[in-house]
Amino acid sequence: MFEHTSGLPLPMGATVLEGGVNFAIFSKNAASVRLNIYERENSESPVFSLELDPVQNKSGEVWHCFVSGIKEGYWYGYFIDGPYDPNAGHRFNPNKLLIDPYAKAINIPYELSLAEHFGFDKKSSIGDLSFSKQSSELVAPRACVVKDKGFQGKKHAETRFRDHIIYELHVRGFTMNPNSAVEHAGTFRGIIEKIPYLKELGVTAVELMPVHFFDDKNILRHGPKKQPLKNYWGYDPVAFSSLHSNYASDKTVRGAIDEFKQLVDELHKADIELFLDVVFNHTGEGNENGPTVSFRGIDNSVYYILDNGRYYKNYTGCGNTVNCNHPVVRDLIVDCLLHWVVEMGVDGFRFDLASILARDSDGSLLRKAPLIERIAEHPVLKDIIIIAEAWDAAGAYQVGEFGGVRWAEWNGKYRDDLRSYLKSDQGSLSAMAERITGSPAMFLSSAKPPESSINFITCHDGFSLYDLVSYNDKHNIDNGEDN
Repeated sequence: MFEHTSGLPLPMGATVLEGGVNFAIFSKNAASVRLNIYERENSESPVFSLELDPVQNKSGEVWHCFVSGIKEGYWYGYFIDGPYDPNAGHRFNPNKLLIDPYAKAINIPYELSLAEHFGFDKKSSIGDLSFSKQSSELVAPRACVVKDKGFQGKKHAETRFRDHIIYELHVRGFTMNPNSAVEHAGTFRGIIEKIPYLKELGVTAVELMPVHFFDDKNILRHGPKKQPLKNYWGYDPVAFSSLHSNYASDKTVRGAIDEFKQLVDELHKADIELFLDVVFNHTGEGNENGPTVSFRGIDNSVYYILDNGRYYKNYTGCGNTVNCNHPVVRDLIVDCLLHWVVEMGVDGFRFDLASILARDSDGSLLRKAPLIERIAEHPVLKDIIIIAEAWDAAGAYQVGEFGGVRWAEWNGKYRDDLRSYLKSDQGSLSAMAERITGSPAMFLSSAKPPESSINFITCHDGFSLYDLVSYNDKHNIDNGEDN
């Protein structure tokens, strides 16, 4: 039924062409790559399986093939074999079904806590040095073949950046409470229903907290009433170009994609731009004790910054650090941004822990990081708003001097000094004066204009707006983290 040829090494990912689909995936250190294609997301066995020939189906370090008869709506994943030598940074395990880093849609019903997802034997006395023989094929997430159509909606409003009023929101949290009075609570469509409210506030840009695919069941803690907790925030990405489909009211294969595009279009019609909070600094695979669902099993030593091979440099506070300035990883990140802009209509990005994007493969901060410059100077991205959270969890703090004039920056000192001033703290007046005049001591030395400073009052890190002016200390009892 299905025929295959050698295919092409570019573009990366699964690309729908005339008569079939081209598949291409990078792996420098793999010994073999098997592509499995499934008719449905829950099919127990593939309708097509191909062991890629290292001569016919490989160009440089890219494995590829073209499969005729495949179209949008089929599901796929990879089994990749190679050295399993954690001390040397290699964690290949051919028993684990892996997500394509370029996947544009992924099924959601799975548990990363299941033993089948780990490349090592969780019961072994030698921990991550052991090897798991369990197959994850029946429980692993699968990518779906999706055909690009380009963004057909209204172009974004031409708001001067200095005039923007940015509203950060969580897709689910924004409309889940019944007082939101929306029909499609907790979804992209729910936000559409609240556009008149956003206009009433004077908002010119909505910044969505992470909407890319993440595992919302990877929290093993329980709350004070022993209730199981979910990963609410989404700052543990598994695939950078795929939407978290639970945020869509339409549960079909293209449902999340089409609904997100509708949201962008409706916001644009209301002269509101849409920014995404993107997390490229780490992934949900965690440290050496985490699961193998994508990057770790594709080429661990390329995608992550490692500490003596076995361990992971943790500049993010989240278990691992993406090797952002490796050329292959740079390409992945830029291609991902292009996908969100060209295909999905996004107007700008806020980069979580952006200082990670300036770190070299050994963790050193680069004075002129190639990735930072490439994002700023890419011809397709030249009109896109780019905002850096110009610090990380390893001591880097670059506010006022991040990446040149194209980059705007979160100004955390504005938030802190404003709160101090509102509380009438002693000595807070002079600091507040510095903030409302554009924080010149921070930005003028880098020749950045005042609008480079994103003057925010609250965000997802810290107090809500109500709590900001109500409490001295946190009251996060229900999250099971001891406040």
